[in-house]
Amino acid sequence: RAVQAADPNATLVGPDRVHPGDPGQLVMAYLILKGAGESGPVGEVDIDAAAGTPVSAHNCRIEDVRREDVAVRFIYRAGALPLRDYVPLLEGTVVARRARHCCANQIRRAEADDDIDYTLLALELMEQHGNELTTEDVARAWLNRLPAGATWTAERAAYSTLLSRMDDEFVNGAPPGFDIAECAENSCNEWIGAQIRADLYGWVCPGDPEAAVRLAATDAALSHKGEGMNGAIYIAALGALLPIASSIGEALDAAVEFIPRDSACADAARYAMSLGPGEEAVVSLHRRFGDLPPVHTINNLAIVVWALANSRTDDFSAAIGNAVMAGWDTDCNGATVGGLMGLSGAEIPAHWTRPWQGRIGSMLAGLGETSVDAVVSRTLAVAQSLRSEGTRLDRDG
Repeated sequence: RAVQAADPNATLVGPDRVHPGDPGQLVMAYLILKGAGESGPVGEVDIDAAAGTPVSAHNCRIEDVRREDVAVRFIYRAGALPLRDYVPLLEGTVVARRARHCCANQIRRAEADDDIDYTLLALELMEQHGNELTTEDVARAWLNRLPAGATWTAERAAYSTLLSRMDDEFVNGAPPGFDIAECAENSCNEWIGAQIRADLYGWVCPGDPEAAVRLAATDAALSHKGEGMNGAIYIAALGALLPIASSIGEALDAAVEFIPRDSACADAARYAMSLGPGEEAVVSLHRRFGDLPPVHTINNLAIVVWALANSRTDDFSAAIGNAVMAGWDTDCNGATVGGLMGLSGAEIPAHWTRPWQGRIGSMLAGLGETSVDAVVSRTLAVAQSLRSEGTRLDRDG
């Protein structure tokens, strides 16, 4: 303040008060972490500036130390990177307080999450309605099985519209009493929600991307439009194509044909496929899509496609890890990539599955927990029913 009192244009974070340099970025990072309630160190580094060598490093690795005039430059690599396993627990962080049991060596089951619940709900919908699924069926399932507090962004907006506009007997099978398409008229209808709800429709339609696309679009229509719809369609088509494609690259390319060629999602997928592996590709993705919200469909679809396009068919861990390290909606992207890699036939290393012992937590009303064996068995049953009969599967019959 004293410096700026004498010179209003003066700054300590340079090069000016609008575009911070390295010192300004450090101050911003500190304030963000402080505002998030973080108190513990992420990493600790001690460097001998005179000698230009690292003295010690805690929970990180220091490489390529260089002295440049009055500065010391170095590459900082976090201890968990490159990510090829669950994120380690760091005490004193918001993750330790809110999601301890999602960290390495703390996992007891796959904890409840909206990505998981939408997949489980889609499975129930397919068991009950099969190819006859309607958007009204999806809406009733939300009202009866999905807690409003477990929804976010576009889904919560659609839920709110349902509650305020629907006929009281809609949940019991009556007409909605209003144009249900109004639920998708919300400010988040091109965000990632529909894309994360699309997985199962590809899983139960192996080799039939047209059916997968129709079902995913029916579900997505409750809350999404435009690019939000395109992302869901692309992921569903990709899931249906992977089991019959000769390679992941072939399936990625073929899935683009199911969305408008001039759409932003198609452009994002093609751009992601053009990039090679490595950090420069991630920089390119953030440079191209960095102006979008972090939970938008377009930028996150690009990360999913990039991670898959640059994965070896047998490297499940690298595909998931690269998708998460690339940023934005990390849990959604990691889950989507993991499911699609499984469909490609990639071996799933035991260190990913052993910790949660086949247990899957859920916030769906009346469920609480299920098992991976039950979900796999039910998913296969739906896929076989759709293939043989093309109709609903009666779980009680």
